[in-house]
Amino acid sequence: MTDHEANHTTKNYVDGKVILITGAGGGFGRILSEMTAAMGARVVATDVDGVAASATADAIVAAGGEAIGLAVDVTRRADLVDAVQRAVERWGSVDVLVNNAGVMPLAFFSDHAAASAAWDRAIDINIKGVVNGISAVHDQMISQGRGHIVNLSSIYGNDGTAGSGVYSATKAAVRVLSESLRVESQGKIKVTVVRPTGVMGTGLGAGVVNQDAIVGIVGQNTERFGERVQRLVSGAGLHPEETDVDDVRYWAITPDDLVRHLVYVIDQPWGVTINDITVRATGEDYVR
Repeated sequence: MTDHEANHTTKNYVDGKVILITGAGGGFGRILSEMTAAMGARVVATDVDGVAASATADAIVAAGGEAIGLAVDVTRRADLVDAVQRAVERWGSVDVLVNNAGVMPLAFFSDHAAASAAWDRAIDINIKGVVNGISAVHDQMISQGRGHIVNLSSIYGNDGTAGSGVYSATKAAVRVLSESLRVESQGKIKVTVVRPTGVMGTGLGAGVVNQDAIVGIVGQNTERFGERVQRLVSGAGLHPEETDVDDVRYWAITPDDLVRHLVYVIDQPWGVTINDITVRATGEDYVR
């Protein structure tokens, strides 16, 4: 191993970075805030629920870290501009932006009467929210001479499926926006697109309009997926091999599993970008 390789494997590249995270009041965002803060990051935890954002920041400070919590509606560019300014005033920079906030209104097009309002909200949050985040931080990162923007897409953004048309379109848009930004920003801003698999326990499921709309992402595994979910709902639980992270039959990754890989993406030297990452459970039922 060369000295350069040894240094890369031992150095903590998260330490000292100022990281702005949207949707940090719960789910992936809160876990990521806490994990990066524990590694020495200064965290700007933002959420449309200002109380939840403050709770995330307070927990970090109580654990000895540095954080501020701000009420931010990502559909309002001015909120994100203000959050960037607050970070710069406090710590002098914004090194990493994680566009994490999102909603998942799965529904068939035949559900349009019930789903239209949720679809409009998804477009505003999942697409416009990402554009607003990029716009708010872009000039600051250019003036700093470096920055890193991490955009959360989804395996749903890989393809159109029955029951996910609008949601898949928003997440495909995130992927395209990310690639366009990467091409424009080579040598200036690092860009990463993250495509999470289906992860239980994040609260995203609360936005599903029609529970049957999951069928498009599980395909031929629909029956097995339903049986496993039923075991969870009934309290019977998963089989031991389905919950053993060191078993290839591991079925459902946890939010912590995914966030550890988000941290890995951030924990790189400025000259190295993890451009695109998908994290799955090896034995999952999702087929896209």
